[in-house]
This record gives sequence, C-alpha cells and structure tokens, in this order.
Amino acid sequence: MWLLMAVLSAFFAGVTSILAKCGIRKTDSDIATALRTVVVLLFSWIMVFIVGSFRDLPAISPRSMLFLVLSGLATGASWIFYFKALSLGDVNKVVPIDKSSTVLTVLLAILLFHETSHLAVKLTGTGLLAAGIYLMTGQRTAKMPSDSSSRSNRWLLCAILSAVFASLTSILAKVGISDVESNLGTAVRTSVVLVMSWLLVFVKGRQTQLKNLLSGDFFKGEFLFICLSGFATGASWLCYYYAIQNGPVSVVVPIDKLSILVTILFSRIVFHETLSKRATAGLLLMVAGTLAMAL
Repeated sequence: MWLLMAVLSAFFAGVTSILAKCGIRKTDSDIATALRTVVVLLFSWIMVFIVGSFRDLPAISPRSMLFLVLSGLATGASWIFYFKALSLGDVNKVVPIDKSSTVLTVLLAILLFHETSHLAVKLTGTGLLAAGIYLMTGQRTAKMPSDSSSRSNRWLLCAILSAVFASLTSILAKVGISDVESNLGTAVRTSVVLVMSWLLVFVKGRQTQLKNLLSGDFFKGEFLFICLSGFATGASWLCYYYAIQNGPVSVVVPIDKLSILVTILFSRIVFHETLSKRATAGLLLMVAGTLAMAL
C-alpha cells in the first residue's frame, strides 16, 4: 500500500508544480505560497476528522511534536524558495535542482536510519540521479529568453536552498510521525507552514497585494490556479507521509521524485518548454536511478 501511495504522491506533486507556475505569473510567490497553505491546511484537517485521528492530538509526545514542528519549518522554507525559483526561472530547470534533494535524503537515511539493505543498488541509483540532475540543469529551452546574470543566480540559489530544506523535511518528518497517524502528522506540520508563510507575507508588507489578486471574479485567474495547486499539494502530502511512515525513506523519496516526469510532460503541453538532447539524457538517467532504488 505504501508503494501505491508513493506513486500517487509523485503524480500529485508533478501536477502541483504546473498549477503553481500558472498561479505566479503575476502574483508574488510569497503570497501564492501563503494562500496555497490555507487550502492544504483545510484539506489536511478534513482528512484528520474523516479518519478520526483528531482524538490522538493530545497524545502526541513532546519529541514527536518537536520534530513535526521542525519538519513544518523546513517545509515552509523549502516552499518559499521553490516558488520563488519557479517565479524567476524555467520549470524544466528549477524542478531537477529541487529533485536533487533525493540524493541528500537517501544518504542521510542510510546514515541516520541505517537503511543499508541493497546498499550498492541505492548508491548506484543515487549516482545516476546526480548525473541526470547535472545534465538537466544545463539545458536551455527554446521559448525561454536569456536571463541576466543576477536573475539567473537568484533562481539557482533559491532552487538549491529549496532542495536542502526539502531533504531536511523528509528526515525530520520520518522521526516526527514514527508514532503519529500520518494524516494528523501532516495537518500539524501544515499548521506550522501556514504560520510561517503568512508571517513572511506580513514582514515583507506583501499583504496589500491580496486586494488586486482577489478583485474581479473571485474564482478566475491566478487565484484559481493557486487554490488548485493547494489541493494537489494536499493530496500529494497525504499520500507521501503515509508512504514515508510505512515504507523506507530511501525508497519512498526517490519514487516521489518521479513527479518530474509529470511536470515535464505538462510543461511541454502548457508552457511549450522543450528538452535538449542533453536534458533528455539527464531525465533518463534520473528515471533509471529512481527505478533502481525503488525496484
């Protein structure tokens, strides 16, 4: 069951990137992140009440709560940097760098959780992933205009920071949900992300831009895509944290990162972004590395 959930997590995560890109063409990425988190929070707590795990909230141990909060903070940081990178750069460049979190996560899982079964295969798969990421991040797309050096460095730095915090999210979450129902753990973490993302909006003074976003038809334009990306994220999270709770981190995380296939497919359809031969070779290496670890 955890394997199926990991695959579903990958699908919804892939759709999330495309919907989010559609929602931040003109909208500030910090505001988009905060609004998406509201949707994810509602989605996750509804699931908590559906499965009845809200009764377990008072029983969460201080240790589990600490790691859930830390995981939520890491998630919030990862989101903020990821969607800033998406707003500045090409989807087909940003996503592969974000997926490089897989390499760090697998290595940390081996070191911290002693997930050493089939170690040679995991290390080989990790090497293929790293090589594929390197090839993909060097691509140029036919439709993307050349960026200035400053702008290029900004999206690259944001994408790298997103990957680092995404890796920490998985490791901290694995500890935090070891004795917590996965839906409840997701809801607690999302509550932390909500507070963090809205604090950032108000600290930067971006709340005044909400009026422009919500003006006119409430459910048209970028606001709709932001909400839809929130629903996709919520579905991805629920599947992902069920999988990570019941399966090995070093296998679940690579499967989840196959979302890049969904993202690239839709980026071709929606944004007409194309892959170079080098990038295509990199994508195949990433898929090969992922399948090696998963199977």
